This record gives sequence, C-alpha cells and structure tokens, in this order.
Amino acid sequence: MTSNVPRLNLRALLAVAALCFPAIIQAQIPSGSSAREIPNEIQKAEPQVEQIIERANDHFRRGKLNLEDNKREQARDEFDKAVDAILQSGLDVRANQRLQTFYLELVEKIYREEVPVIQQTQQNIIPVVAQGAPNPRVEKVEVAQAQAPKQPQIGFRQQGFEPSPLDPLSKLILTEEEKQVSGEQLATLEEAKNALDFKFTINPLIQQFINYYQGRGRRDMESGLRRSGRFMKMAREVFRQEGVPEDLAWLGQIESGWNTKAYSSAAASGLWQFVPATGRTYGLRQTAWIDERNSIEQATHASARLLKALGKHYNGNWELALAAYNNGSIDRAIAHAGVANFWSIYPFIVQQTRDYVPNILATILIAKNPEKYGFHGIRPEAPWTYERYEIAGATSLKLIADATDTSVDVIQTLNPELRRDTTPRGEPYMVRVPAGKSKQLASVLKRIPSERRDSVRIVSVAPGEELQSVANRTGVNVATLQAMNAGIDLKSANKLVVPGGSVRLTNWRRAAAPADTTTAASLTRVRARKGDTIASIAAAHKLSVDELARLNGIAPNVELQAGQEIRLPGTSASSTPAPSNSRRR
Repeated sequence: MTSNVPRLNLRALLAVAALCFPAIIQAQIPSGSSAREIPNEIQKAEPQVEQIIERANDHFRRGKLNLEDNKREQARDEFDKAVDAILQSGLDVRANQRLQTFYLELVEKIYREEVPVIQQTQQNIIPVVAQGAPNPRVEKVEVAQAQAPKQPQIGFRQQGFEPSPLDPLSKLILTEEEKQVSGEQLATLEEAKNALDFKFTINPLIQQFINYYQGRGRRDMESGLRRSGRFMKMAREVFRQEGVPEDLAWLGQIESGWNTKAYSSAAASGLWQFVPATGRTYGLRQTAWIDERNSIEQATHASARLLKALGKHYNGNWELALAAYNNGSIDRAIAHAGVANFWSIYPFIVQQTRDYVPNILATILIAKNPEKYGFHGIRPEAPWTYERYEIAGATSLKLIADATDTSVDVIQTLNPELRRDTTPRGEPYMVRVPAGKSKQLASVLKRIPSERRDSVRIVSVAPGEELQSVANRTGVNVATLQAMNAGIDLKSANKLVVPGGSVRLTNWRRAAAPADTTTAASLTRVRARKGDTIASIAAAHKLSVDELARLNGIAPNVELQAGQEIRLPGTSASSTPAPSNSRRR
C-alpha cells in the first residue's frame, strides 16, 4: 500500500492487518447482508503462492545466516522482508490454506530465532550476605540435592494463551432476523452517536450488530462490559494523553475481550492484538524474558500511538483509521473506490474488516448506554490495583509471591508480559505487586543477594515457632537456616530465607482450637459460572476481594472454570451460586 505517514513503516501497517488482506472483490454492498464471499481463484493463484513462499524462505535463510554472524539488525531486516513477502503479496492469506499455514509457521520460526532459549547452569553454592556487618560477608552454604529449575520452552504455544475473540467474530454470519433494521432504530442511532467523542456515519450494519449482541452475542457483550472495568479507566487516561478519542478505548473489547493473554490465529497478542513486527515498530520489546505486547500500560500506549498515526493519515476519519488498524491495505481500497470513505470502500475490503468497523461502533454505542440497549445491572469489575517496584536482575516469581504473601498466579496475572517464572536477567524490571505490598517486598529483597534471587524462597514463620520446627517442615537443616539468615533476629522474624530447588515448603499450622472449628464450619461454598472471577463473586456477595482471593489462593481477576468451587466466609455469604452471570433476555 502507499502511505504518507512519516516512517509509519509499510510493514507495520500491513502487519496490523493480522492476515486480513483484500481479495479481488467485484461486488456491491449487499443490502443489509454480511454473507461470506469465498475466493474462487485459489487454484489459479497456486503458482504465485509458490513464488511467494520461495521468496519468503530465501529472506528467512539470509536472516539466519546474519544471525549466526551476530548481525542482529541485518537479521531482523531479512526476517521482516520474509514476512513482507506474504503481507505485500495482495493475496487473501485466510482464503489460501497453504499460504496461511506457511505464514503462521514462518512467524513462529522467526520468533524462536529472535528469542533463543537462554540456558541456565546449576549452582550448588549459595552466597549469603550477612546483614548489619560493616563489610558484607559472603558465606558458602552447601545445598544438597538442589536442582536447577527446568528451562521452559520459549514460544507462544507454551504460555497459556487464550483465543482472541477476533477469530470467531471473523467467521460470524448474521441471521435474517438480526439483519432487520427499522427507520426508527436508525433515527435512534443518529441521536445516540452524538454522545461519542468522535464522528462517524450511521449505517444499518451497525444496528445489525447491536441486534446480534442483544441476542446471540449477549453473553459476550455482558462479559466484555464486566471485564472492561479492569482496564477502562487506565485506557481512557492513556488515550487522552496520546490525543486519541477516549471512546476508541472500547477497541480492547473487540480485539481481546480485555484479556492480556489473548492470542489470535494471525500471531497477534495481548490486549490490543499486536503482531510481532508492529509491536516492535511501536516500541514493544519481545525477548526471551518479556513480551510487552502482553503488557498493560506499554501496550495501551502503543495502541493509542498507532491509532493516532492512522487518524492523522486519514485526516481524522476514525472509521478508516479503525479499518486500517485491522487491515493494512485500506489505501489500496481507497484507490479502487476513488473516495476516502469507509462505506464507499466497503466492496473492496475483505469481509472481516467489513464487519470489524460496524462491530466496534455497535460495541461503543452499547457500552456508552448499556441500559438503553437492554443490558441491565451490569457491574464492571474493579480496576486492577497494584504497586510497582523496580527489581534489578532475575528474581523468581515464587520469591516475589512469598515475600508479598500472595501466589505466583497473582504475580503472573499482574505481570502478563513475563514469559518465564522469573523477571528478566541482566536488566531492571518494574514488577507489579498487590497494592500495599511493595515495601514488604523491598524489605525482604534487601536480605537476599541479587545474584541469588532466582534460586531461593521465603517461608513464613508463625509467632513462637522454633527454628527446628521450620527445619522439620522445610527439609532445610538448622545450620543452613541460620547461615542464610545471618544478622536476623530469629526469635522475632516472621519470614526466613530458604534455598529453592527441591526444598519442601509446607505451611505451619497449630492444632485447631474449638473456636477454630466453628470458624471452619462457617465457611460456605459456591460454584463459579462461566466468566466468573473472584472479583465478580466478591462483588455479588459484598465481600472483600483481597480477603476472598487469599482464602482461595486465586488472583482476583483470573477467570474461573465453570463449576469450580469457591469458598466464602459464612458470615457474609449465601449458599447459592454467584449471580454475576445472570442473563436477561
């Protein structure tokens, strides 16, 4: 495509398409229709596909050779050219199974080449800095049977990603009933659009998607409206800072369903669904340790900057900017139509982008006034609250969880860009921890040498517990405990440093007193429904989110499995299932 955006980078705009490239479409806008148009020249395109694959493979081989010579910039350039050979081909990659399969495999291969596995070596000697000494003293403590952590595989398939909502939406076919739009409904939309902070043209397709969400898509809309509470306040603030209409932040609902771990079939990832090349263009680092496409603040800023650039390129036409966010060949469609107007270029773009823009506009209109469209009583989840603390060098997430009295699950949820169970090695990282826990983390880390923070753990000590008791339940002898906690008053300490690896870490428990039995019996249980979180269940039962999360050892905003049993304090809960997913038809 041709572009006048200063160094927007052709690859970036094309890659944003996420495999949504225009086939040669010679059709008129079907009146109120969204029927799929299936390319019928796939076989004729086979020789061209062969040439594209050959050209991409050639660039990939050159990239590998440069990488072997440690010429990383040249290698990256060749890898980008390999992807560009497909993105700039003009073919509809989704319509050609062979080309789509090759593209996805190519993206994965390039990612693995650019993000190699960093080997860790096993060490059996742990240096311990004694606190309080004029010159820190380093002791050597033998750790029997300590095993180096198993190296996780680097790559998307091993990271617990969840499907992006873009994939099922790209296959959506509206029913005849959903396509029925009255003049009264269009008049209502004309009035409703004035409440938005950007301009667009009303079209029956927008109402058709509203009809879809009021029926078949109700569950998805309700879930998105609830989840939006996690990030909407932050997203609006970022969009405002970047000079982008704040209402466009609802793009996150269509792109990811407000899920930081959303991953599409086009290798797009995160809240705002960046493909690798576009992520790099907008400053989102992708290394063996982190993938900032899955970050919270950084990715949101990148999305706003991309939208701002597209908005400028299309002279403030946000319909075209949204279309270009999804499809990198909008300029070509404008050239075909002869006018820069989304509804005019409609016949010249692929079906996914045809649906993408009216879908987003429908979502924004509903989100601005849910009650008006029949979405009653939807309570957005509380915004994610956390503190940030800078950590220098690799630090185990287990250690961070121990130090902040939470779980690894909570820390991973708050730091979705982390690709491993440790923070990045050899560089500082601003780790997010639950609100009120950063000082606690700082006090613990001061006791541990930075070079050992990826191989030790913290164990809590109950008031009055003897050191021998700690030794018995952890499997660490008393001498090692004393050496690793030199300078600490063991009688008053509530946390002790212990070696990681194969060390047992069991919880200390007193024998239950009669009063404790009553308390335990007062606990009630509910079963989660699809889409529930600890936060939504806490809100439904008027409980403390933090207390309920601690009671169940589950992060507040992790989506629970349908039927999963959740414990509630009996004083505030009922035995009925959480009603947060009730459906109103």
